[in-house]
Amino acid sequence: MSESILQLSGVHTDIAQYHILQGVDLAVPRGGVTMLLGRNGVGKTSLLKAIVGQHHVSAGQILWEDGDIGALKPYERAKRGIAYVPQGREIFPLLTVRENLETGYAALGRGVRQVVPDEVFELFPVLKSMLSRRGGDLSGGQQQQLAIARALAMDPKILILDEPTEGIQPNIVKQIEEAIIRLNREHGLGIILVEQNVPFAREASDRFLVLDKGRVVMSGRSNELTDSIVEEHLTF
Repeated sequence: MSESILQLSGVHTDIAQYHILQGVDLAVPRGGVTMLLGRNGVGKTSLLKAIVGQHHVSAGQILWEDGDIGALKPYERAKRGIAYVPQGREIFPLLTVRENLETGYAALGRGVRQVVPDEVFELFPVLKSMLSRRGGDLSGGQQQQLAIARALAMDPKILILDEPTEGIQPNIVKQIEEAIIRLNREHGLGIILVEQNVPFAREASDRFLVLDKGRVVMSGRSNELTDSIVEEHLTF
């Protein structure tokens, strides 16, 4: 892995009267997989939304390929190659699978060839047979596959996933896990992942960060993610 593609330095966010992120530092290597861990309500989703521009940063910097993107709108960050799959998927239930995938082109801008990459259907072949079905008619696991595929349609440099296996049947969880690993190892896609599945976290990621009360309290390589760390910071 080479230099960092994304760096956060001293990032703070405030939502209503709450001080959510409190001086977060984060460096994501180009082509690396970084896992964000922590109990519910400690700021993981807020951190992701700060990166993609959905939460205002009250202090600190967000650097993308050596440029400060803190003042950019979400769609401007997407055009630079930052794709986000939120918790809950947020697909369009009344649009077909094909139409949902086509919404991923919006980040590319005019004049860019708008074709779903072949890799999308290699990763999630079930979607190719469901192109005419409405998104709302798919199972939860199929909707999650669609949400990831839609993000990939914009040909991102980094993919941000918020609990992609939450509430999904085990057989599709395995498919999603394998797809994430393949995207990184075969295609060099950088990934930031929030996930409660610790065995998967150890297998898929290079590095981990543990958040608690809006601060990074621990970080390291994934092979250093011991059971005692899990018990201390992740067990309710």
